[in-house]
Amino acid sequence: MATRRIMSIGVVMQAQWPSRVFAIELDKSGAFLHFALREKAQCTATAPPPPPPETFTHDQRCYSLFVCGGGGGDHRVQSARFHWALRERLRSELPAECELLPVSSYLPRVQGSLIKGYFLKDASECPLRTERVLSDLSRSEEAGGVVVCSYHHQRGGDGSQCVSQQVMMWPLAENQHVDISKQTSCYVVPSEALDYHPSALNVANSDVFYSLEEATKVLEECGDIIPESRAVLQLLGQRAPSRHSPGFPVVVIEGLDATGKTTLTQSLREALGASLLRSPPQCLSPWRPCFDREPPLLRRAFYAVGNYITAQQMGQEASRAPVIVDRYWHSTAAYAIATAASGPVSSLPPEGSDLYRWPSDLLQPSLVVLLTLDPRERQRRLEDRGEVQTKEEQELDLDRLFRLRVEEAYGRIRGPACVTVDAGPSADKVLQRVLHLIREHCRL
Repeated sequence: MATRRIMSIGVVMQAQWPSRVFAIELDKSGAFLHFALREKAQCTATAPPPPPPETFTHDQRCYSLFVCGGGGGDHRVQSARFHWALRERLRSELPAECELLPVSSYLPRVQGSLIKGYFLKDASECPLRTERVLSDLSRSEEAGGVVVCSYHHQRGGDGSQCVSQQVMMWPLAENQHVDISKQTSCYVVPSEALDYHPSALNVANSDVFYSLEEATKVLEECGDIIPESRAVLQLLGQRAPSRHSPGFPVVVIEGLDATGKTTLTQSLREALGASLLRSPPQCLSPWRPCFDREPPLLRRAFYAVGNYITAQQMGQEASRAPVIVDRYWHSTAAYAIATAASGPVSSLPPEGSDLYRWPSDLLQPSLVVLLTLDPRERQRRLEDRGEVQTKEEQELDLDRLFRLRVEEAYGRIRGPACVTVDAGPSADKVLQRVLHLIREHCRL
């Protein structure tokens, strides 16, 4: 079964390879090198391949390694965990002179076509060590299929320089490999970049989940690997929550840490005689550390299920009184999209993209309030609190571009959209402003 599965990956990837675009992420500022492949038969003396991109230098051997067992198949969980751990494995096993850069490959504008991996620039004096490591990785069953490519400088008849990509190894079965370089050797040529980060092609039901069914599929698939996932699924009960609005209004308060969410939600509870809920719900607390150590696919599925558990609680509580919720789906989606797309705000999926839509089966709140605050004031409040932050909140403070992406993603989510409130004034003034919005939108 494993052999047939890996062979099917090989057949599909061979057919797609010349049509793919490759994107090397040069740094966290959003700088990419995009290239495509041109079959050698297309190049003639009058139309030779363009000169190679600067990244492919003469003094360094270059390789790329792609983990191709992801997508929606049965082995995406194993592949996601393999790719998540791959960076540290490469760093520990490759020569110190190897530079590692994230690389992705995709079919232009085809959702779900992205595969991820690493681009290696090897300046060591012992290429055999590097190739031995890559050869071992290409046989990794836990990856669900690994493609290793090598890049070679060539000189044309007219003295021009070019680079060719060769698929060096293809896994077929244990201890069995076929060299298909003749079929897949192509020239590397520059390519136009997407208008957004390539990772946006795989956000749907990988970084952001748009239905309970898709999120639970992931947790079900990792039941044997992470037994805690079964306990999480048991909390859902037998029925998915209704997406229809309950009798009393449900108001969600969103915002970055230290914008005053806790103070405001507690004040609203007292002012309205409301129930106060938080997302992720308290019942998931025992398993959060476990899933926070997992790759995005598993971690995001865990938090997506948490939203549906919160929705069940919202529906029950809102039958008796107004409900105030500290964070909900907006946070889950905004952080996930901003994390998947590195670089400036322009790297986000374009405004109006279907990726900002509300899940069709998730209960919608009556009102979503987004608290905003001047970054310097927010930092001062964080320092005064002295609380332990999540990894993402720590990155938020260290990476200005990440914070800007999160804030922009919040504003692009629709169904319902956020109503922005400045959290800079006193707590009482912010409370009065939000109470006014609730009366206006919820008829209280």
